[in-house]
Amino acid sequence: MNLSEICVRNGTICNVTSCLLPPDNYNYILNLVLSTVITTLLALVMFSLGCSVDIYKFWGHIRRPWGITVGFLCQFGIMPIIGFILALIFDVIPVQAVVVLIMGCCPGGTGSNILAYWVDGDMDLSLSMTTSSTLFALGMMPLCLFIYSKMWVDSSSIKIPYDSIGISLATLVVPVGIGMYVNYKWPRQAKIILKIGSVTGGILIVAVAVIGGVLYKGSWTIEPKLWIIGTIFPIIGFINGFLLAWLANLSWSRIRTVSLETGMQNTQLCSTIVQLSFPPEELALIFTFPLIYSIFLILLALLFLASKLTEPHGNCSSQNIREPRLLTPGLVEQE
Repeated sequence: MNLSEICVRNGTICNVTSCLLPPDNYNYILNLVLSTVITTLLALVMFSLGCSVDIYKFWGHIRRPWGITVGFLCQFGIMPIIGFILALIFDVIPVQAVVVLIMGCCPGGTGSNILAYWVDGDMDLSLSMTTSSTLFALGMMPLCLFIYSKMWVDSSSIKIPYDSIGISLATLVVPVGIGMYVNYKWPRQAKIILKIGSVTGGILIVAVAVIGGVLYKGSWTIEPKLWIIGTIFPIIGFINGFLLAWLANLSWSRIRTVSLETGMQNTQLCSTIVQLSFPPEELALIFTFPLIYSIFLILLALLFLASKLTEPHGNCSSQNIREPRLLTPGLVEQE
């Protein structure tokens, strides 16, 4: 049979046995539009969460960064090692090992800030940790990938999207800063904005996962190993973050916060790095992994929230048992 009889009219003949349609940029345009809309909505959500932050407490975390230091050790110390070990244990192919490493080396995502609010975490610490980890990622991501990826690939082939990290930082710092100012000047209005934004943030997290699942439905045929890793990776992150914060003798609200910040990576950044670093034929093997990670993060987040909502009211104040106490005017007990 003549190949021209098989191919559609606008097909491009690649060889004697197959033909392909011209490249379609529909998904690219849709992806760009969705990214713009989601980034804008996320900035508004972060503005609303900034309305919960006391500027003096936030500055206290910057001046005495004990909680931030613990979070840094979890984010760029524990998570890359966990990714490296999981890739070794499950004996995945090099390209899949690298995407697991990339996820482990990413900074904390803004989803942890939204969830921290819902489970009565320390919002001042949560936002300061996300901000600092995103800033530190400019140097720590290349360093961690250089150390851990040598076994599978040349680390120079992994493209770090510094512009995306910069955008993430800007959409975090600027809206939160404005929200902090609103809370300082108009505290009553800030509470209303916070309630609206926290609900919107929860809806946004679910919407991003659903849209991603529909948009990339053709990429779900990946190895079961990656499904398993995507399931247990955030769980291990939560547990290790919890344990390290507990060993550091932080308060219960801060332990929850550090745990969330450790397990909830910036999956959007991971997806961007994957798209920039790998050719199309390899993307089919790995592209859905960040989305799998996100889906299980949402499921775990719902479990977090459900456990918080089912706590007896008598225990709701237990998070304050180990909180700093006012000793004398101007002096606060340090953890």
